[in-house]
Amino acid sequence: MYTRIVLVAATLLTCPAGLAAQASGRETEVEDRSRPNFVFILVDDLRYDALSCTGSRIVKTPQIDRIASAGVRFTNAFATTSLCSPSRASFLTGMYAHAHGVRDNDTELDPKWPTFPRVLREHGYATAYIGKWHMGMDDQPRPGFDYWLSFKGQGEYYDPQLNENGRRFQARGYTTDILTQYAVDYITQDRDRPFCLYLSHKAVHADFIPAKRHENLLADFDFPEPANYRDDYAGKPEWQRVVRIRGGRLRRPAPPTIPKTLEVKPWTDEQSRLKRRLDYYRTLASVDESVGRVLGALKETGRLANTVVVFAGDNGFFQGEHNGLTDKRWAYEESIRIPLLAAGPGIPRGRQIDAMVLNLDLAPTFLDLAGAPIPPSVQGRSLRPLLEGREVAWRTSFLYEYFREDWLPGVPDILGVRTQEWKYVTYPGLEDTAELYDLRTDALELRNLADDPAARDQLARMQAELDRLCRETGRK
Repeated sequence: MYTRIVLVAATLLTCPAGLAAQASGRETEVEDRSRPNFVFILVDDLRYDALSCTGSRIVKTPQIDRIASAGVRFTNAFATTSLCSPSRASFLTGMYAHAHGVRDNDTELDPKWPTFPRVLREHGYATAYIGKWHMGMDDQPRPGFDYWLSFKGQGEYYDPQLNENGRRFQARGYTTDILTQYAVDYITQDRDRPFCLYLSHKAVHADFIPAKRHENLLADFDFPEPANYRDDYAGKPEWQRVVRIRGGRLRRPAPPTIPKTLEVKPWTDEQSRLKRRLDYYRTLASVDESVGRVLGALKETGRLANTVVVFAGDNGFFQGEHNGLTDKRWAYEESIRIPLLAAGPGIPRGRQIDAMVLNLDLAPTFLDLAGAPIPPSVQGRSLRPLLEGREVAWRTSFLYEYFREDWLPGVPDILGVRTQEWKYVTYPGLEDTAELYDLRTDALELRNLADDPAARDQLARMQAELDRLCRETGRK
């Protein structure tokens, strides 16, 4: 059971809890930090640079930015599979997709794998899941949660049908607002145990439908041409040129010969004002408001100082890069990088962490901070030493993988390795050009060096590193 303590304002000013309000002239009741609460906020398809605090000049996200200013921002965070369900399973289990088995958006997570909420629940935490599950279409409660509120598959932006602890009902309103209210209600409940709340938004997944109050945001904004829009695919894999010509579903007829380069059409006013592109950021606006309400509920209940708040995206998203790409899956930076912010007790304020961290790392981090055991199945690493500012040896590479989906035959299996300076990408089962990029001099990934004789030694080193990671992680 929690013990209750009273701290005066002077104590709060030195409190390491990043989100603690600095009270003035009054007593503030907070909960003992021996076992922190956790609030994990996951946003769908959120680009790493879509937030004000990560460099966006498109839309302001002041509430989300509060987490970064009060805690840490990871500048090199990645999804090991840039697809919703595999990434979500990795967040929960700390495992690569080839290990946990969720390789597409239709596969359910095998309940044999321990998730961090289940382990926390076994060690005294109250646990809640609110929002999009999206591993399979079933909306029924999953193991490890005392409280469950979700919906089938992708759900709807307006008037969703929800499942609360096994009872289905029709809700009315905008889904982001609805999920936020349930999260606030959960936070403000009286309880005698620490809690873990997993708030998983439908936003900002396509089709992008903003709240009506945000429909006219960015009315005068013109999207600039992406810096790597003018990619003609010279020296790149043939499958990429085929997809750009025929589409990922390969619905259009194949040309007699596949060109070695692609025409780059001028960036037009129509592209800069594309409603779909604007609606992506309009939809994000309600998520920012949601974060503000969640932080407000924690503050009002005196739980803010003892709560670790983590904010992340499940994978990246293209907005016209590489000659007009949209969606994700491909191994380019816009697809695999994610935003990751964290604040709470013991986490320094306003720090930037440049180490390479993965979606696999969240599960062991939560368990480590709670003093709970980390299952042997976990392949990620606890971020605790990084959060606490300790100097530790850290990973210098990671494995990226994507598994071909039947409905999208144009995008093949993808297997690659990224280091701090290089990226190497292959396409198992497909006789096609590999990709090698020097990220120090070619951050936009426009010049493939895989066939460059001058890069032969580096290519061999990356191939060896990929082989090592596959062996180490059990990928066959």
